[in-house]
Amino acid sequence: MYAKKLIPILLIASVVLSSCGNSNGSAKSTTADSLNAKRAATYAPVDTMAYLQKVKYLANGDTTGKWPVKKQPYPLPGAILPFKRIVAYYGNLYSVRMGILGELPPKQMLAKLDQEVKHWEKADPKTPVQPALHYIAVVAQGDGGKDGKYRFRMPDKQIDSVLSIAKMRNAIVFLDIQVALSDIRSELPLLEKYLKLPNVHLGIDPEFSMKTGAKPGTKIGTYDAADINYCSAYLAKLVQNHGLPPKVFTIHRFTKGMVTNSKLIKLHPEVQLVMHMDGWGAPELKKGTYRHWIYSEPVQFTGFKLFYKNDLKNPPNRMMTPEELLKLTPKPSYIQYQ
Repeated sequence: MYAKKLIPILLIASVVLSSCGNSNGSAKSTTADSLNAKRAATYAPVDTMAYLQKVKYLANGDTTGKWPVKKQPYPLPGAILPFKRIVAYYGNLYSVRMGILGELPPKQMLAKLDQEVKHWEKADPKTPVQPALHYIAVVAQGDGGKDGKYRFRMPDKQIDSVLSIAKMRNAIVFLDIQVALSDIRSELPLLEKYLKLPNVHLGIDPEFSMKTGAKPGTKIGTYDAADINYCSAYLAKLVQNHGLPPKVFTIHRFTKGMVTNSKLIKLHPEVQLVMHMDGWGAPELKKGTYRHWIYSEPVQFTGFKLFYKNDLKNPPNRMMTPEELLKLTPKPSYIQYQ
């Protein structure tokens, strides 16, 4: 069992490029200025003092110097974190066994999500809640399929259904990728048309990234900082090219080996990175996993998963409460229910 930058000053670039007589570069700079103007007109600018105060609040009194993360970039306008806490329901519409998103009919599921949102708002009145649906868009499989990659890409109609359900609560959507024997560079670009939407964000699951060629589910997989940096750079480019607010990017983790070379992970003002504690089990086991692999290897923001069923399997046979999770160092900014 497992307890499972500052904003670029584009004017400088414009001056340098125009002085070189590069008309193409000047055009690119003008486009970038236009997109930044569009973003600034659409989304609220980031109050840097409020940002610093909030990340200090999330550090929850840590005195080791790990938290809050030093030299992290201020996000672009429209950033969700750290000003709100994301509370998400996870799953897949094809399966009643992969999570609460898919287990219950949409209206019933949303009503239950409403209750969790209210509980979090009551437990931490200082932090508004942003509801979310976290949908597994590429699912690791026990069958190799025609190409032997052991993953199934969800059809667009399913993703469209999740987006429609999310609209009922003004929820954001995460598209989660389990690459299995494929790889993130092959799978991520296929979701670009959705990731270009301002309300769609990304999750990746190292558990099912089978770099050794083992079948998913037989061993725990892994991602390196290079894989994570590829995703972040991809998302950052989308944000830059389409005048979007920052993307939230979650990485599941419950063992050391699931994420290697974490100190080499790069941060961007266009991307808000969440290292997400994805393990199940009794409260003390989950807290230990959070302490060892999330707290001890700081990246930017943190998340915590709660399982409606698996967390109840062993004594004391209960899920942790929002009040308990708010005592963690740091306080998690992303909460996921499965």
